[in-house]
Amino acid sequence: MSDEEGVDVLVIGGGVTGAGIALDAATRGLRTAVVEMQDWAAGTSSRSSKLVHGGLRYLYQLDFALVAEALRERGLLLRTTAPHLVTAQPFLWPLKTPLVERAYSAVGVGMYDALALLGARGRSVPIQKHYSKDAALRVFPHMRRDSMVGAIRFYDARVDDARLVLALVRTAAAYGALPASRTQVLDLTKGPAGEVTGAVVVDLETGERRTVRARHVINATGVWTEETEALGGTDVGLKVLASKGVHIVVPKERISGETGLFLRTEKSVLFVIPWERYWVIGTTDTPWTEARQHPVATAEDVDYILEQANAVLDPPLTREDIIGVYAGLRPLLQPGVAGGETSSTKVSREHTVTEAAPGLTVIAGGKLTTYRKMAEDAVDFALGARASANPSVTTATPLIGAEGFAATKKRAARIAAERGWTAERVDHLLHRYGSEISALLEIVDREPELADPLPSAEAYLAAEVAFAVSHEGALHLEDILERRIRLSFETRDRGVCAVEEIAAIVAPRLGWDKTRTREEIEAYRARAEAEAAAERERTDAAAEQARLAAEDLVPVRELGTD
Repeated sequence: MSDEEGVDVLVIGGGVTGAGIALDAATRGLRTAVVEMQDWAAGTSSRSSKLVHGGLRYLYQLDFALVAEALRERGLLLRTTAPHLVTAQPFLWPLKTPLVERAYSAVGVGMYDALALLGARGRSVPIQKHYSKDAALRVFPHMRRDSMVGAIRFYDARVDDARLVLALVRTAAAYGALPASRTQVLDLTKGPAGEVTGAVVVDLETGERRTVRARHVINATGVWTEETEALGGTDVGLKVLASKGVHIVVPKERISGETGLFLRTEKSVLFVIPWERYWVIGTTDTPWTEARQHPVATAEDVDYILEQANAVLDPPLTREDIIGVYAGLRPLLQPGVAGGETSSTKVSREHTVTEAAPGLTVIAGGKLTTYRKMAEDAVDFALGARASANPSVTTATPLIGAEGFAATKKRAARIAAERGWTAERVDHLLHRYGSEISALLEIVDREPELADPLPSAEAYLAAEVAFAVSHEGALHLEDILERRIRLSFETRDRGVCAVEEIAAIVAPRLGWDKTRTREEIEAYRARAEAEAAAERERTDAAAEQARLAAEDLVPVRELGTD
């Protein structure tokens, strides 16, 4: 990307928005580069509620356009672009009053279903169903009888957010994009008229600096939007509020229910979301004013989620039930000056694209579900009048693993029989890799010992660790444990139990010697200990200090410093 030719588009930020922009630009035939100062999806995009949803609560704010847009995108993901990663998910909405609430909720959910049918041009998930109290308890036995008079079932979808971002980056690369993780933009270069002409970037692994020439630079850095804008030498641009969202994870056997739960709270909503081996419960929505690289949960955050969940769950959850906790920052558009008194729950979730300086496009806001539309809008905006002659094609571009997924699913029983795996094992692999399961099987054929599960994390094959390095760009143990094999929130010790065996697979593939391998292991252990210490604190400031006790193996640099 730093050759004399330069690039048409340089995307700054490797979360879901930046990765989506890279794919959109690359599939228009534009020479595209995308840089991320950490690992792909290391920020907000690996710490979400892991939902692809229209935003049912926005109907009650009369934001029909936002809901319709999100439901169109949900249908695309389920049917075309990522059916291997996105799964339809039923939810129960417990009702508190027998007539009025059921009536207006039925109308709201009915509109939700209608907008989904229109946007997806056909049904991608089932429509609503109503339950009496007794019927709802048969569907979800661990719901408190006194917490509802009945319930409505509706559908949304769930997704492994980090794997979605990886698929976007890898698909973009397959169409010619030039991706570089652990690569930080230090400055933006300008022409004689002050226009942005590219960026000075540094490879944080080696310290090597390069200048990348770009006809268009697109800032998709989420909660770092304002800092990146400032490199353009302008005070014009978007203001973004960082809002912390915390989730807890409990074992699957701890809650008996056939669906998820959608709960309206005084402050926002709470989801209880079933996955293969656990439940994800969240979220919170509080302003975050500490350093943005390592947001952490506090004891107060966990208490709040337990309190809200236990209002409807019986038996109630306790801290001893929790196997994982994670926190992320939502980049919410701020209608005024950042750092004011505005409550984060009232900031719009809609995205905005603007020109912060000539040659510098900025996008912020939105949510994971609408990443594709956000990407299309950002590239259209950057191209200006030329966009109409070169429109986006991503509505018809399956992500890697999606092409041939339906046919690959039909081979599931044969794969299980040939490999001696259970049907559940093959299903797990299909919904992580899709049709790329064939590439995973090739690794197993070359190294048969990798067909075995990890001794300390039997849900995952050793081959999946190798695949994370060979195909998915993992450079460090934390990249694997946090975002590819997600033991960081699936086990009580944040994956420390498996760190030695994972390191043994990774080390020869990345050329680590014994000293480097031990550094990686100890760095991950320190990270896990620091996050656990942070969760015992009551305030964000104290929790952040506890987390920062663990130093990063590859620290990012403060913008504006040499």
